[in-house]
Amino acid sequence: MSDTDGKKTLGLGGNRSGQVKQSFSHGRTKNVVVETKRKRVVVPKPGAAAGDKSRPTVTPQNAAKAVASSSKRPAGISDAEMERRLKALAAAKAREAEEAEARAAEEKAREEERERRRAEAEAKEREEREREELLRAKEEEEARKAEEARLRAQKKEEVRKPEPAKEASPADAAAAQAAASRAETKGVSNRGAGRNERGRETRPDDRDSRGKGDRNNRRSGKLSVTSALEGEGGRQRSLAAMKRKQERAKQKAMGGAQRAEKQAREVQLPETIVVQELANRMAERAADVVKSLMQMGMMVNMNQPIDADTAELVIEEFGHKAVRVSDADVEQVIDTVDDKAEDLQSRPPIITIMGHVDHGKTSLLDAIRKANVVSGEAGGITQHIGAYQVKTDSGAVLSFLDTPGHAAFTSMRARGANVTDIVVLVVAADDAVMPQTVEAINHAKAAKVPMIVAINKIDKPEANAQKVRTDLLQHEVIVEQLSGDVQDVEVSAQTGQGLDALLEAIALQAEILELKANPDRAAQGAVIEAKLDVGRGPVATVLVQNGTLRRGDIFVVGEQWGKVRALINDQGDRVDEAGPSVPVEVLGLNGTPEAGDVLNVVETEAQAREIAEYRQEAAKDKRAAAGAAVTLDQMLAQAKADENVAELPVVVKADVQGSAEAIVQALEKLGNDEVRIRVLHYGVGAITESDVGLAEASRAPVIGFNVRANAPARNSANQKGVEIRYYSIIYDLVDDIKAAASGLLSAEVRENFIGYAEIREVFKVTGVGKVAGCLVTEGVARRSAGVRLLRDNVVIHEGTLKTLKRFKDEVKEVQSGQECGMAFENYDDIRQGDVIEIFEREEIERTL
Repeated sequence: MSDTDGKKTLGLGGNRSGQVKQSFSHGRTKNVVVETKRKRVVVPKPGAAAGDKSRPTVTPQNAAKAVASSSKRPAGISDAEMERRLKALAAAKAREAEEAEARAAEEKAREEERERRRAEAEAKEREEREREELLRAKEEEEARKAEEARLRAQKKEEVRKPEPAKEASPADAAAAQAAASRAETKGVSNRGAGRNERGRETRPDDRDSRGKGDRNNRRSGKLSVTSALEGEGGRQRSLAAMKRKQERAKQKAMGGAQRAEKQAREVQLPETIVVQELANRMAERAADVVKSLMQMGMMVNMNQPIDADTAELVIEEFGHKAVRVSDADVEQVIDTVDDKAEDLQSRPPIITIMGHVDHGKTSLLDAIRKANVVSGEAGGITQHIGAYQVKTDSGAVLSFLDTPGHAAFTSMRARGANVTDIVVLVVAADDAVMPQTVEAINHAKAAKVPMIVAINKIDKPEANAQKVRTDLLQHEVIVEQLSGDVQDVEVSAQTGQGLDALLEAIALQAEILELKANPDRAAQGAVIEAKLDVGRGPVATVLVQNGTLRRGDIFVVGEQWGKVRALINDQGDRVDEAGPSVPVEVLGLNGTPEAGDVLNVVETEAQAREIAEYRQEAAKDKRAAAGAAVTLDQMLAQAKADENVAELPVVVKADVQGSAEAIVQALEKLGNDEVRIRVLHYGVGAITESDVGLAEASRAPVIGFNVRANAPARNSANQKGVEIRYYSIIYDLVDDIKAAASGLLSAEVRENFIGYAEIREVFKVTGVGKVAGCLVTEGVARRSAGVRLLRDNVVIHEGTLKTLKRFKDEVKEVQSGQECGMAFENYDDIRQGDVIEIFEREEIERTL
């Protein structure tokens, strides 16, 4: 590129190529000159007229056209090459212009961003400075007021008790000097404050008015350039820190830092407590507590537990008060409270049907309910407690409990009597009083509940109601017809005779009892029955005794807890709540409770879980204590006794908890001193692989009562050879187990005397020994029989015969009155006049 005569020439390559020259006139472009070696072409501005004096624009197209318009072109340069070169030049200049424009815009944006951040940083710094000034002013004002109050109090004290002047204490002097210094600093600061030429507030001696700590605090709260660019705010002091700082300033103004008076606390102390927890409850440092314990001679750390007595000594040493608590206090949340009389409302009576098996209890209840339950029961007997609610024609609501009548369900009937208000004793008119009838009477008397006698099957020809009334006298049950206080009604479940009279008697008895409950309190009830349902999980039949049980309530029952997921009444319908005396099935338990457990509603899930865990631990400790309470001698004696006792191990699974308990009780009663039934495990629900594994390890059968084994359990039982037996009637189950246990009994050996023989002569035979020449005086002598040698009616030997001969022949037996020769096995001390007693042993199988 070169400048010649005020013209700017652009080279387009090579000596042969043409040159485009741009003319300048006073800094403004007039036209474009394209020079070649032979000709000079002037290109006018595109789109301009011939006489237009505006500035021409150089474009690759114009240049190419100008070059192409020349008549002659240098050798080796074509029009296309020339046009390409001109286009490349124009594109380079356009790119350069765009890049310059982009750089200018980017620089402008960066400048604006720097200005914005600088403004934000200045604003935050100004706000921080203003905040600190306000806090400092407030602190100084409070310190001034505190100092004035102290001086006024001091003056009043001096006026009240004139005393010789004393020298001011160093603390007062220091406080006064500090207050004066702050006031002076404040004045100087206020005088020095002003505005600079930019309008910002200036404090010339602001740095001097603050202490070193304040400068550090301010520096820690200021924004740096890095933090401002990153967009993070500065660290701000918390409200608690501000309050602590004000307290320190106040104490300093009042005469130095005075330690607050120690606060005595009541520390709850369980049976054992960890040192760290003890320190937290006392609000003391754990290191101080450990130091105190070490001074007592206990080398412990903060994570070790200590007993309650030691902890109480530590608490008293630190000036606190120990309050002993027990783990059982967690159950205080379910303690029953006394209901007010105005809150009580009438509730339906709970009636329990009791009596001997096959006396018609369930049939009678069916007639009352107008249902047919007995047809669905295996063997025609009730296998577990049923709870029903019946509404009579008169509108009265009655809650019935149907308990089994078989002897194995004694405990279940006891639970039924304990939750009931009225007992209806069903006695068959054709069978009179039976053992389970007497048992039901005893349960009712133990529960102290009134009784109504229902004499059933009165429609049968052999019915004798008077005999039933007379038999009841033997058990101190005197009915009204015999001038007693127990109501008796003659009924028939088949024909419906006397049912109205029975319901009327129940209503009359309930009216006398005046049964009331508070439905507006937390629910409390008793578990009548519990089972493990395949689709619904653990299910408990609960009879609500007090309060109202609602869906969503959190409860604890025995060692289990849960949240009411659903309530199902006796008709199978879902309900939202159940009031007093209403039986319902409760879903939502975390495990199967025991029949007879008490259900209590609590407020929170944490309380329910804590109570359940405590009960589980208590039950575990109780079992462990029962096992540990045996001495070593007792254990050895028990082990020796167990060696002589045969055991039949079994695994029991039932459909409901009550049936499982009843089966276990029935099996445990089958044993004696020689054999016993050992229940390895019993539970509720289907037979699982774990049950089969337990049975295989102990070589025990698995008993299923109204339940079945799942597919994996069946396959496992087939592979391991474990026997699984299914039952639906408890009679058959007990009989089979009884027969199996009887097989473990040793057979009874019974001796039958078959004859006597008297020794008349003793012979010595070579190779045989002494042989007795005998006369069979009574019975018969057999070769295979056992013999005893009697001398003066004293048994001196018992054994077997080596030989029995009649003359020279060996015979099997010798009849009475005949002579024979006898030789004893391994015994030769026989004498003339001895008597041989001949007997046979017979083994007799024994049964339980």
